[in-house]
Amino acid sequence: MTFARYISGILFDDKLDKNSYLNNLPVIKFLKEEKQMSFSSNVTFFVGENGTGKSTLLEAIAVAYGFNAEGGSKNFNFSTNATHSELCEHIELAKRGYAKDGFFLRAESLYNVATNIDDMDKAPSFDAPIISGYGGVSLHNQSHGESFFSIVQNRFFGNGLYILDEPEAALSPMKLLALMTEINNLVDKNSQFIIATHSPILMAFPNAEILEFSSDGIKRVNYQDTQHFTVTKSFLENPEKMLYYLFNDDVT
Repeated sequence: MTFARYISGILFDDKLDKNSYLNNLPVIKFLKEEKQMSFSSNVTFFVGENGTGKSTLLEAIAVAYGFNAEGGSKNFNFSTNATHSELCEHIELAKRGYAKDGFFLRAESLYNVATNIDDMDKAPSFDAPIISGYGGVSLHNQSHGESFFSIVQNRFFGNGLYILDEPEAALSPMKLLALMTEINNLVDKNSQFIIATHSPILMAFPNAEILEFSSDGIKRVNYQDTQHFTVTKSFLENPEKMLYYLFNDDVT
């Protein structure tokens, strides 16, 4: 397997405004202490509870690299609602090599990316429709999951950096397995992935680096030691028992 790390880590300058809401995020508390974070695999997962700062850091890395905050390649420059944090201004990326391709794919703002592609295709200056590079069918004419997967399957060329935010919000379990196949093929084509996810299916990707975000900081963990794996395993082994304890407050 080819080993490509176009981003080998990040450095934090610790110059956030003292009144910034970001200071309350566990990820910022970690960065203030450590000043840096490194990546050691072709595929890195950010995992952990809601509110720990996974997507915030992922977005900051994407924007610092040059991607549009709402998603897309470096050629996308639209802004539906400029809500990204200022964290991108306070990190420096440790880069290794040049990625020939790249994309920031967010499940939550995929609609905005699809709209921008359609809008650009209305301009007469392009020799070929932009949508031809995304499967040839408007992403708005597909389901959320179909359009998300179509981008990965048709637009990701390899030799690239691909940053994905919660793909499980768009994809079914079967499509997540198909996504893993696409990721594996792209890693073999000298690509790097950084992915924020809650999916215990996706984070089972072989040899992936799993960084678990919590109130105690960020640590590398093995797949079977993640909360996502243990909770899902416990539930699937005995859903009736789990639901009984959840719905009965008087159980001791």
